[in-house]
Amino acid sequence: MDKLRILLAKGRIYESVYALLNDVGISIHLPDRTYFPTTNQDDLSFQVVKPQITSALLAGNKADVGFSGKDWVYENGVENDVVEIMDLGFDPVRIVAAIPNTVDFDSLIRTPVTIATEYQNLSKKWISERKIDGQIFRTWGTSEGFVQDNEDSLAHILIDNTSTGSSLRANNLKIVDTLMTSSTRMYASKEAMADESKKRKIMELKMLFESVLNARSRVMLEMNVSKENIDSLIKGIPAMKSPTVSPLYGNDGFAVKIAVKKSEVPTLLPRLQSLGATDILEYALRKVVL
Repeated sequence: MDKLRILLAKGRIYESVYALLNDVGISIHLPDRTYFPTTNQDDLSFQVVKPQITSALLAGNKADVGFSGKDWVYENGVENDVVEIMDLGFDPVRIVAAIPNTVDFDSLIRTPVTIATEYQNLSKKWISERKIDGQIFRTWGTSEGFVQDNEDSLAHILIDNTSTGSSLRANNLKIVDTLMTSSTRMYASKEAMADESKKRKIMELKMLFESVLNARSRVMLEMNVSKENIDSLIKGIPAMKSPTVSPLYGNDGFAVKIAVKKSEVPTLLPRLQSLGATDILEYALRKVVL
C-alpha cells in the first residue's frame, strides 16, 4: 500500500505526539534543518509543518493524517472537511475574550472596539454573534501586550488561547467570554478515510494511541491473599473487567492482579491491606487495550 502521509505540527504538539509515537513503538528522528523526520516504519512518512496550517492541508488532501488543535480546525473553517479520529487530550486550552480588569465589558462594547487576535475567523464569528461593532487586526505570537487600560493601548479586546489564565492575570486582564475549548486531536483527510487500506492503518494507529493513553492513567497492582479473605477482597476492589486470580504454590491462598486508575491508588492501598492483602506490588503499564 502507499505510505500513510502524516503531518507533525511544530512546537508543543510535536513534543507530545513525538512521545506518544515513541511509546507506541514508532521512532522518528528529525535531522537538523529538515522538515522530514525519518522513521522505523516502512509504511509511514512524516513531515513537520506549522500547527496553524495542518488542518487546511488535510482538508486539501495534501496529507492523510495530522495532529492539530481543535481551535485551528475551526479557525480554518475546515471542521466539515476533515475527519476527527480521536481527542488525544494534550494541551487543553480555552479560546477566550479578555479585557483590562478595570474596564466594564458591557459599557465597552456599546462603542466601536478594536480586537487583537491570531484567531481572525473565530473573532469575526464572535463579534457577529455578539452584535459588536469590532475591527480585528491579526497579531503574531504573544498578544497580551496589545490590550491595556490606557491611551497607548493598541486594542480594546484580546482574543487568545489560555490554559490556566495566569498570563492574562499577570497582564491585568480578565476573561469576559469563552469562544470554545480546544485540545490536540488526531485528524484524517476524507480522501484517506475513503481508501480502505489507509483507513485500516489509521484505525490501527488510533488503537495503539488509545492503548498508550489508557496505560498512562493506570497501574497494575499485584497482591497475595489467604483463602479466608479472598471473597471479601474481590468484592472490595475495582478492576477494568475482573481481577486475575491464580492459586499460590502449595494451594496456600491466591495471587490477585488488578489494573486500576492511578488516582485510585492512595485510597485503595490501605483498603486492600485492611481486606487481608499482603505483599502488594505496584508497577507501571506500557499499553492497555480495553
